[in-house]
Amino acid sequence: MPYFTSPVDGARLHYADYGPADGPVVVFVHSAYFGTEMWEFQMLPLAESGYRCVGMDRRGHGRSEDVWGGFDLDTLADDLNGLLEHLDLREVALVGHSLGSAEIVRCLTRHGTGRVRRAAFVAGIAPGVVRSADNPDGVDFETLRAAHEVIRRDRAAFYEGGAHEYFGLHASGNEVSPAYLRYAVDCCMASTARAADAVNAVVRAVDVAAELPALDLPVLVVHGTHDTSAPLEVTGRRSAELLPDSVLKVYDNGGHGLYATHADRLNADLRAFLATA
Repeated sequence: MPYFTSPVDGARLHYADYGPADGPVVVFVHSAYFGTEMWEFQMLPLAESGYRCVGMDRRGHGRSEDVWGGFDLDTLADDLNGLLEHLDLREVALVGHSLGSAEIVRCLTRHGTGRVRRAAFVAGIAPGVVRSADNPDGVDFETLRAAHEVIRRDRAAFYEGGAHEYFGLHASGNEVSPAYLRYAVDCCMASTARAADAVNAVVRAVDVAAELPALDLPVLVVHGTHDTSAPLEVTGRRSAELLPDSVLKVYDNGGHGLYATHADRLNADLRAFLATA
């Protein structure tokens, strides 16, 4: 299996590299708790149609090394840039889900857009979910802190208890099988206890609102109306308004797990976005 070492501290990080080596490059950045496997409904079909699809398991996630440190947003962004440099990827499209959107923003503001042509946020948490003076409609910090305590006490119960709402199964048009729901919980449990605890703290601290106006590249923002993990008005719509060159696609009834429940529609939107000049 392919690995590279973090340019920050030498952590051993796993990545997947699918499709033709000379195809247009799409780099997928996964959500908190999951690994690159969450992107199977995007990476496989896009690779089969000629795209080079690359995805890295965040430290402590998937098949990457279990480490104690490096879970601050700057280091996570540096790990992502380290992958681009390790594979010498050019003209890249970065696609991030949830926390992955914030990692992409920080990667671009720290390292520039020399290797990156465009980006997409899928149910992203950027610019931030926590209520503040600049984000009065955000989620109450105490609500997120209470969820963090559940993670520390019983991660399995946290993932399983939130799975239906994560995929928006209470809303029309959102369907995943019971087997896939179980699989998703198992994937989250594959992340280490340290990683889950640390990235949950990162989610509560993310505020990249000041960085979004500086991104001088096209950004596709895809978000569901029934996303309770990252409410549309707080995250997706706000990102689209702050970005200088953005397109917002709103999925009626869509929850947080759009990559599974709306895979076909998402893939069509990604293909159209990737094909633009």
